[in-house]
Amino acid sequence: MIRVQEHDFDMNEEYQSMLADDSVSGAVVMFVGRVRDINQGHQVDSLYLEHYPAMTEKYLTQLEQQALSLWPLEKVTLIHRVGKLSLTDQIVLVAVSSVHREAAFEAAQYLIDLLKARAPFWKKEHVEGEQTRWVSANHKDQIAAAQWL
Repeated sequence: MIRVQEHDFDMNEEYQSMLADDSVSGAVVMFVGRVRDINQGHQVDSLYLEHYPAMTEKYLTQLEQQALSLWPLEKVTLIHRVGKLSLTDQIVLVAVSSVHREAAFEAAQYLIDLLKARAPFWKKEHVEGEQTRWVSANHKDQIAAAQWL
């Protein structure tokens, strides 16, 4: 399941959704990314995320399908928020369920690494008062994504 939305998500509801109608999954791995206060040495006040819906949906669908083809997963949930986000707001949820924990952990890592480095979201940070700056994937994120390709 893929959702790009402005409103927040509820971790408990998403966890329960991963378990619904599922009697074989022995593992559920969930990752939540949040707005942090410092990025690359800058004090961040808020974050604004934009996207082109058709492009974003296409990429996230392909990413989900790749994960399903690489690991024996039962369910995959990718939620990414857009719009204005404040410090500590949840930005992204990656959740996977599988019969075995190894597959669930690896798939979750794969999904967040590629999502963070390659998904077509444009991020503008509001830093140090009135200043803004566009942010691209950092070098560390690019290296993490490259290991999977």
